[in-house]
Amino acid sequence: MRVIVADDDVLMPAGLASLLELSGYAVAGQVGDAEELPDLVRTHAPDLVIVDIRMSPTHTEGGLEAARAIREEFPHIAILLLSAHIAVEHAREPLASGDRVGYLLKSRVIDVEEFTQTLNRVARGGAVIDPALVHELVSARRQDNPLAVLGPREREVLALMDEGRSDTGIVRPQWVTEGAVEKHVHSILTKLALPETTVLAVITFLEAR
Repeated sequence: MRVIVADDDVLMPAGLASLLELSGYAVAGQVGDAEELPDLVRTHAPDLVIVDIRMSPTHTEGGLEAARAIREEFPHIAILLLSAHIAVEHAREPLASGDRVGYLLKSRVIDVEEFTQTLNRVARGGAVIDPALVHELVSARRQDNPLAVLGPREREVLALMDEGRSDTGIVRPQWVTEGAVEKHVHSILTKLALPETTVLAVITFLEAR
């Protein structure tokens, strides 16, 4: 798997590149300036881009903006966003795409096995959300509960989606057919006025709990 690492930290890119190479990945390039990242991606055509959300030259959301540009131009390239701190507002847009995307705190990198598993999941088309971000969303309280429009069974199905279950995985504990689950999921997405991606549904569910 070809990977590009984008981070303006002095030590992080080199350490991350070394970790990746020891784990069997091919590091196609490294960059410390967010504005240079899209060109590097065009040149090397990686399978996965690992990018820090806050990067030079602005030290604000330069990495996030670069990731947005890459996703628009190369939707097949997987993107893993790294952040030193939890920032719920930064996670919404990239996770809304629902596939080949992840959001992790930098502290997760030290667990090499877990980190490489995350890379593989994202590269295979999955979506990964850092547990700390999930906790932040679960802890949040909203006065306007968007789930008020859902019925009891729809809430149960959404709760199982929250656990990361597929339609098939929801069938067994609910003792309903897969076709019935699909109807519930479609109804949930329609009532919440969401596009057909379970990631947004789960995020809405977590925020309202």
